[in-house]
Amino acid sequence: QVQIVESGGGLVQAGGSLRLSCTASGLNLDEHPMGWFRQAPEKEREGVACIGWSGRSTYYADSVQGRFTISRDNAKNTLYLQMNSLKPEDTAMYYCAARDRPGNCDPSAHNYWGQGTQVTVSS
Repeated sequence: QVQIVESGGGLVQAGGSLRLSCTASGLNLDEHPMGWFRQAPEKEREGVACIGWSGRSTYYADSVQGRFTISRDNAKNTLYLQMNSLKPEDTAMYYCAARDRPGNCDPSAHNYWGQGTQVTVSS
């Protein structure tokens, strides 16, 4: 059974930083492209950052480009999202997801999901 667990969320002031982590059991993350997604209240889930299985290719949403960095440590079976210069509009539930089929950084392309970790940025 696949289980994905996110951690590292919390409450931070605007301009601050957080690092999210994602680990998995029952799934070798180094075999899958992965991504971070977020969903704010009454908004659709959106792709924040995605990374290829090797880590060489990455994608960032325009809203986080230059502030967030996605990375993976395949030896530790862990995915990271370093978030700097956080803004109140970054407030959302953040999800880690993996896919085992062709696709892009769209939520619908990913089929393994964690339960999410809440990020709240105060102004």
